[in-house]
Amino acid sequence: MKANAPIVFTFAGVCAGYRRTVPLAAGVAIFGIVFGLVAGQKGLSLLESALMSALVFAGASQIMAMDLWTSPAPIVAASLAALVINMRYLLMTAALAPWLKPVGPLRAYGSIFLTADENWAMSIAEFRSGGRDAGFLLGTGLALWTFWVSSTILGRTSGELILAYVGSPERFGLDFVATAVFAALLANMWRDRRDLLPWAAAAIVGILGHEFLPGFWYLLLGGLVGSLVGGIRDVYRP
Repeated sequence: MKANAPIVFTFAGVCAGYRRTVPLAAGVAIFGIVFGLVAGQKGLSLLESALMSALVFAGASQIMAMDLWTSPAPIVAASLAALVINMRYLLMTAALAPWLKPVGPLRAYGSIFLTADENWAMSIAEFRSGGRDAGFLLGTGLALWTFWVSSTILGRTSGELILAYVGSPERFGLDFVATAVFAALLANMWRDRRDLLPWAAAAIVGILGHEFLPGFWYLLLGGLVGSLVGGIRDVYRP
């Protein structure tokens, strides 16, 4: 499709996004099973576990909340920690603005609610390659959401049985799934050597933040520095 073609939002685009995300969503489901199992061990009911995945829809934040979970639950501490972890989405979704502004607030905000790291990267790559159907983002998000909620339910009801039969995820290298997914997504997002500087800046700051700062500040700092360097590059490039 031509780069200057108008932005549209179609059911076909939603279906295309969903279909292309299914293999990735199947990998994410592994962590949904783990979350469901941990939620059960912390005393959450099946309904509570499913609703948390359906309404929060943020794997890192949910697992962090389970790490902090006590009785009574530390609502303020968990909320602040989740806020820090998810502040990166302010930067990420801003990058989707050119794709989402023309389709109206209902479709735009509905799609953003289902944005995760994986489908954001897929959608950015699609947009950069000339895709003009913003329904693609919603489709990718729906795929991740349905697999995440379903795997949470499976983990909550059968997680202990699954782990007893299969064993530790590390046994099969399943703990590397997320890293492999993001490596593949980054390869698709690479345009040319101009991307090297902001990527390197984000990586260096993220690694240093992970080593020397508590919690998940490294995610936010890495994103901020990478975005700043990329913005300066675009403004001052010859």
